[in-house]
Amino acid sequence: MANILQAFLTIVNNYDINITNVTKGNNRANNMGEGLETYIRDIFANTINEIHEQIKLEKLKEIYSYQGNKNNPPDLMLKDSDAIEIKKLESKNSAIALNSSYPKAKLYANSPMITKACKECEEWNIKDMLYAIGYVNQSVLKSLWLVYGDCFCADKETYERIKNTISSGITTIPDVEFTNTKELGKVKKVDPLGITDLRIRGMWHIDNPNKIFDYIYKYDDTKKFQLICLMKNNKYEALASEDKKAIENLKNEHVSVQNIKIKNPNNPIQLIDAKLLIFKV
Repeated sequence: MANILQAFLTIVNNYDINITNVTKGNNRANNMGEGLETYIRDIFANTINEIHEQIKLEKLKEIYSYQGNKNNPPDLMLKDSDAIEIKKLESKNSAIALNSSYPKAKLYANSPMITKACKECEEWNIKDMLYAIGYVNQSVLKSLWLVYGDCFCADKETYERIKNTISSGITTIPDVEFTNTKELGKVKKVDPLGITDLRIRGMWHIDNPNKIFDYIYKYDDTKKFQLICLMKNNKYEALASEDKKAIENLKNEHVSVQNIKIKNPNNPIQLIDAKLLIFKV
């Protein structure tokens, strides 16, 4: 089963392959597609060096159960494993735009924000949400955070309370017609002629991990590339023992594996045991 530790090792072993190599500069580019999304997809499937398109497609089919797009999150779902949301940043410290989708500690199959295809791609109810947040400068991947949503996102009730309160308040406006929507609200026939509609959309943003987790990791401007993986300790312990051994026995001076404590997203005064994996070169 593909997981974050295997992806970490793939990047360590292929760190010279970045977004520039993926998008241009060699014959492999046309087969591999373009951008951070393709890079993330390939590191989890370990197809970063696969030049034969048919072989790659078969491998991707083995690893993933769903691939979405910007309008249908998540971006990827690993079979019997995590959901992955990919965010590309052009500034190392810029906030992350989540648009109409609030931050997610977990992904739920009964969410109205996901497609029928996503809900039915495999048997599942809840998936861990993994955010892949890449800082890309002039088509070069400078840093990549692989961080689980439950390390920095509160429980869904926190965000839904705000969303539902806004939606309920909108419906109290007199003398307008409302319609059902997945957005915050949609008002029909606002004017006397009944020719104007109003869509009310949420635009969610969340801070950059470099800011959220500055108490455990400082961005290193002297490095060409840095990879930071963060997960709760219980998530790490649940991963395959052979993958954990491969990480812990890795003889690489650029890699560190640390036991740390992070703030509980639902109650920051509490601390949670976590695992931090770093690769800097």
